Amino acid sequence: MESPLVSAAWLAGRLESPGIRVIEVSSVNDDAAYRNGHVPGAVWWYWKAALWHDTDREFPTPEVMGRRLGRIGVAPETTVVLYGDPVQYGAYAFWVLSMCGHPDVRLLDGARTRWAADGRPLSTETPRPSPVAYRPRPADGSSRIGRDEVRAGLHRPDRLLLDARAPEEYRGERVMPPPFFDHGAERTGRIPGAVHLYFRELLDEDDTFKSADELRGALRARGAAPDRPGDVVAYCRLSHRAALLWFAMRHLLGYRNVRVYDGSWTEWGSIVGFPIET
Repeated sequence: MESPLVSAAWLAGRLESPGIRVIEVSSVNDDAAYRNGHVPGAVWWYWKAALWHDTDREFPTPEVMGRRLGRIGVAPETTVVLYGDPVQYGAYAFWVLSMCGHPDVRLLDGARTRWAADGRPLSTETPRPSPVAYRPRPADGSSRIGRDEVRAGLHRPDRLLLDARAPEEYRGERVMPPPFFDHGAERTGRIPGAVHLYFRELLDEDDTFKSADELRGALRARGAAPDRPGDVVAYCRLSHRAALLWFAMRHLLGYRNVRVYDGSWTEWGSIVGFPIET
């Protein structure tokens, strides 16, 4: 089976294919960076509008996601190539589209950072794809875990919690990484027993993933060997960085027992009665 992680060279050779749709996923509701230059043919998504339910703090159903994909010309047989601005938002979108049942989702290794570093062209044109019909497939929530199951597994020897946040967040000094305004939860700290693995440790400077051997080494150092018993739960502040850990473990290294706690610290750090460590 082809890897869901694709290189800039792979995508450059397929940009004219009618079966490819590239999507840039932004962390901010402002497309200025996209308009300034994006991978040719890429459409722009603001992550919350595209990847959340319209009114609830929940993921869209496959039917709703199918309508959103259909509006940008994506049919069930289309290969969707995602990249994030910043990089972790592409991994998050990959996770959500996978849960919503789209069959062929890819992640651009290095996002716009590597694309531009390779000297590949950036476009300022906004594509206007024709809408198509989209027949959704069943949802698959097996890679997701909720707060109650996380709490029930605290201190269980066969459960490993990986905290993908910045060191300042993990140490309980902030609830959002610097230099951003510090907000996103009522308390600082971490989930009891969580082991720190900052998501940037899995990436090179150009936002591409490190080699498989380097990834395995980083995970083994945190007790996350592929053959360990039990499961692994990754979290961060809003689950974007955790989704990048999940992608590396599940799709690059073949782990079968890893899930993302999507509420992450924004939820956990604000719930009355839920324990924390500092």
